[in-house]
Amino acid sequence: MQIDEALLALHTPMMVQYLRIKAQHPDTLLFYRMGDFYELFFEDAEKAARLLDITLTTRGQSAGQPIKMAGVPFHAVEQYLTRLVKLGESVVIAEQVGEPGATKGPMERAVSRIVTPGTLTDAALLDDRRDALLLAANMHRGVLGLAWLNLANGDL
Repeated sequence: MQIDEALLALHTPMMVQYLRIKAQHPDTLLFYRMGDFYELFFEDAEKAARLLDITLTTRGQSAGQPIKMAGVPFHAVEQYLTRLVKLGESVVIAEQVGEPGATKGPMERAVSRIVTPGTLTDAALLDDRRDALLLAANMHRGVLGLAWLNLANGDL
């Protein structure tokens, strides 16, 4: 997804950082770590508020518009991820990776994790009462090869 640099200039430095990460993952919900919370902004905030039944609010302005936001406490993020994945959503987690006060401007953040229904391997998010099968198929010279793994228990 392309970013209009002229439009970015209208945003605060923190929102520019958010929008750059979001542009790399446009079809996901972006959980953006801010202190003890993961915040979602703009359309992501509206969608998360609706799906998770969390509060949608506004804070400040960026590019002359109120910033819609919703958030979840970092210590409870797994339960929210589980709910979103069960609803078919994909989530990108952007963690704070910089040292507070180490640079001028917003704290550096980087994507640390991507959780999708199709690539779910995180034991904390798997239902141990159901199989979680991963299948690989390869056709070579008319021969079909299959390999599968049950992620829930490690069976091959």
